[in-house]
Amino acid sequence: MNILILGSGGREHALAWAVMQNPKCDRLIVAPGNAGIAGVAECAALDIMNPDTVVDFAQAQSIDFVIVGPEDPLAAGVADALRSAGILCFGPSAAAARLEASKSFTKEICDAANAPTAGYAHFTDLEAAKAYVREQGAPIVIKADGLAAGKGVVVAMELQDALDALDDMLGGAFGAAGAEVVIEEFMEGEEASYFVLSDGKTVLPIGTAQDHKRAYDGDEGPNTGGMGAYSPAPVLSDDIAAKAIKEIVQPTIDEMAKRGTPYQGVLYAGFMIKDGQPRLVEYNCRFGDPECQVLMMRLGAQALDLLLACAEERLSQAKVNWADDHAITVVMASNGYPGAYEKGSVIRGLEALPEDSANMVFHAGTKASGEQITAVGGRVLSVTARGASLKEARARAYAMVDKIDWPEGFNRSDIGWRAL
Repeated sequence: MNILILGSGGREHALAWAVMQNPKCDRLIVAPGNAGIAGVAECAALDIMNPDTVVDFAQAQSIDFVIVGPEDPLAAGVADALRSAGILCFGPSAAAARLEASKSFTKEICDAANAPTAGYAHFTDLEAAKAYVREQGAPIVIKADGLAAGKGVVVAMELQDALDALDDMLGGAFGAAGAEVVIEEFMEGEEASYFVLSDGKTVLPIGTAQDHKRAYDGDEGPNTGGMGAYSPAPVLSDDIAAKAIKEIVQPTIDEMAKRGTPYQGVLYAGFMIKDGQPRLVEYNCRFGDPECQVLMMRLGAQALDLLLACAEERLSQAKVNWADDHAITVVMASNGYPGAYEKGSVIRGLEALPEDSANMVFHAGTKASGEQITAVGGRVLSVTARGASLKEARARAYAMVDKIDWPEGFNRSDIGWRAL
C-alpha cells in the first residue's frame, strides 16, 4: 500500500514509525513531516488544511490510505473530501470532529446521551460569564469553545484567575476559538486518557495513558500541550474502563450515528476518576500528543491493521494484542515554552542513541539544517522507551534524555510519578 500521513509532530513520527514496521506498507509519505520523520519516510511540502490540495496530492501519488494526524485538518473537512474522492481515510468527518472542535457541542451530546460529565454553562457575553463565575466561585474551569492547540483551558483555583481567563478568551486571545466559552465545575479525582477506535458503530478500545499537562515537576506551572505520558494508566482499571465505555463512549457513538454524523476514527476520551466513577473531561478526535508515542511504542506494526479495520468499517472483527509491558515518553521542550521561546538552537547527541522497539526519540519541532538538527518548535522531542515495568521504561527514557546535549531545552524529571 501507498500511505500518506498528514502532520508534523511527535504524534505523526510515532504513527510513521509504527506504520513502517507493517509489511502492508510499501511507500510512506508524511506531509509536511519533520527532521526525525525524514529518517523513516518521505516528507512532502503540502498545505494539509486545504482539502482539495490534499485530494489532488493523494491522487497524483497513487495513495491508497490517508491517516490524518492533527485536529485542524479534520475540522477543515479533509477527511470528507478524501472520502468523497473515493480515497480510504482514517479520521472523522468535520461534522463528527465537532466533538473536539466545539466544547459546547460535546456537552450537548453528553446531555442527549446521559453521559456523566461536569456541570457547565455556555457564554458569548463577557459580563454574563463573569457574573456566573462570581456566583459559582473558585475552583472553576474556563474553556475556549473552539480549537486552541491544547492551550484553551484554564483550571482557575482562585476567582481572579477565572476572571482574567475570561478577559483573555472573550477578549480575543485565542481568536475565533475563544469567541464562545464553556465554564465547568471543577472535578476532583485523577485524570486518565482512554483511546478507542470507532467505525461508526463498533467501539474497540486500544489503550490507556496518562498525560502530564503542567510544565514543571510536581504538576506546577502553566498548562502545556503535554510534557510526557505513560501507558498503561493504572487508574483506569478494567472495571472503570468497562464502565466508561458503557456509560460514556458507546452512548456518544450511538448519539452521533442517530444524528446522521457517524464517528469514524480514534476517539481520545479524557476522564476524571473519583471513587471508581469516570466522568468525561473532554473528547479529542485524534491521537493525543504525547500519548500517541507511548501507544504506538506498545502497539507496533499492528497499529496499521487496526486503523485499516476502522476505516473499512470492520472493527467488529478486529482484535488488539497487547504485550504485558509499559511505555513512557519524556518531552523535551524549548526554554520558555509554553510562552515565548527562541528557535534555531542546535540539538546534539541524537545520533548516538538507540533506535529499536524499546527505545525511540520521536521528533516534533525539529528541522534539519545541513548535518545538524535544530529546534524550531515549543515541544521538540519525545524521548520514549518500553520496559517490563514502568520503572524500567522510565530508567531507559531518562538515560536517553541524559545523553542529549541541548542546553536551550528543558524537561520534567518526574514523568510517571503518580503511578510509581
